[in-house]
Amino acid sequence: MQLSDIDFLIIGAAKSATTWLQQSLQQNPSVYMPDPELHFFSRNFEKGDGWYLEQFAPKSEQAIVGEKSNSYLDAPEAAARIKKALPHARLIAQLRNPVDRAYSDYCMLYRRGEVGTDITSYLDPRQAKGGRFLVGGLYCRQLEAYLDLYPAENLQVLLYEHMRQSPQAHLDAVRDFLQLPSPLHPVFNKVKDKTVPVVPPKLRRLLQPLKPIAAPFRGNAIVKGLRSMVARELDYVPLPTDLRNRLVEFYAPETERLGALLKQDLSGWLQAAAGSARPAA
Repeated sequence: MQLSDIDFLIIGAAKSATTWLQQSLQQNPSVYMPDPELHFFSRNFEKGDGWYLEQFAPKSEQAIVGEKSNSYLDAPEAAARIKKALPHARLIAQLRNPVDRAYSDYCMLYRRGEVGTDITSYLDPRQAKGGRFLVGGLYCRQLEAYLDLYPAENLQVLLYEHMRQSPQAHLDAVRDFLQLPSPLHPVFNKVKDKTVPVVPPKLRRLLQPLKPIAAPFRGNAIVKGLRSMVARELDYVPLPTDLRNRLVEFYAPETERLGALLKQDLSGWLQAAAGSARPAA
């Protein structure tokens, strides 16, 4: 396996159904992708090319090879690193309404016990500028970093909303972009289910130091039984109307620039809220 064997990357965005896209690609016999997000060109670059290539199975003759790491879109250093290592790679970015994306990202970390219930401190643009939740939706400047290095034909930009409306047409476009010899078919299993009981966030934080010790016993029946005793369905903090509207205002200039770049009408992303939002997938 060599760097030149890697044909494409899904670079983001987080919480935009890129796992669904990856799983749909993995069903195709002409595609090989490792399951974990490697985050090599963003968070694990110091591990070196050898480590990165070890994460892939040997390349077969018929397969095109790719990987998905959502951090590549918003990590400032990733684009130049990717261009140097993979100068001819095809890049796929799947984007979602940035307000919904930010809220979904917050809910994910809340579920993990990594953030608290004070949603305003994480999502209010007046308080949280520069944080991951807001930066993750600044798509135009992120895509421009790649377009400064790659020709436009190497970058496919997809919209989450189009995927929800017509998953097969969405995948047909991906098939054409990657020049696959056989069709892609959508997976219909739910990738992540917010109704699945989890260990409450406060307890999860308390138990975090014990995680490395408990990891080898995760499949143990006793451990599973103990977990089932404390796990419950979470009540997520709703996104208040006024906070949603501040997010819409924050993302409006970037969204208008993105629409011009993509030659698409993205005004639907800038709808003011009529009521509180519940967690999005």
